[in-house]
Amino acid sequence: MKVDLTALKFNQASIITLLVLAFLLDAPWLVALVAAVMGIGTLWPEAGLFKQLYARGLKPAGLLKAHVIDDDPRPHLFAQGLGGVFLVLSAAALWLGLPVFGWMLAGIVVVLAAVNLLLGFCMGCFLYYQLGRVGVKPALPSWRPAPTKQS
Repeated sequence: MKVDLTALKFNQASIITLLVLAFLLDAPWLVALVAAVMGIGTLWPEAGLFKQLYARGLKPAGLLKAHVIDDDPRPHLFAQGLGGVFLVLSAAALWLGLPVFGWMLAGIVVVLAAVNLLLGFCMGCFLYYQLGRVGVKPALPSWRPAPTKQS
């Protein structure tokens, strides 16, 4: 299986940028939007908005270049889904009048995305592998690689 590290980094940078903007503008709707983008990208990986912006815009324009490596995409999707859950809870807290708790949850996503972007350590991936060590295999049907055509 293959993973494009540039696509992952663009995803992380987009999450960080939009969540910082959401905080600066005090815009819970933007937190909810990022949560939705992350959720859709987790459940239906090819439909992820940031992935589409990268694949259909930035990469063909030559603004970003692919860096494809052998890797399992499932831990990255798990991490994205976990971040999406945190942002759903964040948006709910913000709308329920719990701004400290809501922004704290969004802040956790920003910090962990930044650690991954800048240091290459994915906490969600780490949790995915730790769950696997104890026999829990998080997966969704959409995470299976597309069948390859045999010639």
